[in-house]
Amino acid sequence: MRADRHATDTARFAMLHDAADTLLDELAERYMVDRRETKELLGPDEALVRMVRLMPRTPAAGPLAIAFTDFPGLAVRLGRWWAEALPACGCDDCAEDPAELVETLRVQTSALIEGGLWERVRRGVGGSWFETRLIGVGLRARREGPLTPRDAREARRSGFAAAVQWAPWPRSRPAG
Repeated sequence: MRADRHATDTARFAMLHDAADTLLDELAERYMVDRRETKELLGPDEALVRMVRLMPRTPAAGPLAIAFTDFPGLAVRLGRWWAEALPACGCDDCAEDPAELVETLRVQTSALIEGGLWERVRRGVGGSWFETRLIGVGLRARREGPLTPRDAREARRSGFAAAVQWAPWPRSRPAG
């Protein structure tokens, strides 16, 4: 996610970083997950960014990954293929509201945690495609896209030849 030349007030999106940090802390406390922080490249022309992953301690539950971009913004991944850029554009014309983007982050993450993410690989004449559905409170969305032959093979080896319904995240036991 690079700054758009028509984006004059990108600092308004800095609140996304704070909101994501707060959300990650809340989730790590409330659920049985392993938290991993690294510096990673999001793409070949991108700078290293901070990446935080929450991996549920049950393999049936879907992982969450959030990259903190320099824009400032977030690149969010739920499960294997659900990807969301917050903001999607950031330009003045799109006028994305940072508070609404924080709400999008919370709603989508909640759907993942409650077991509302479904994913699969479809084979076709022209190649393989991923298909995802995310269902939660106030949310019903579907996405699909092409996979490289290498990604399709890896997905099938990982059990995505059949549809995968990610399980809800396991809750931590309360102290005391």
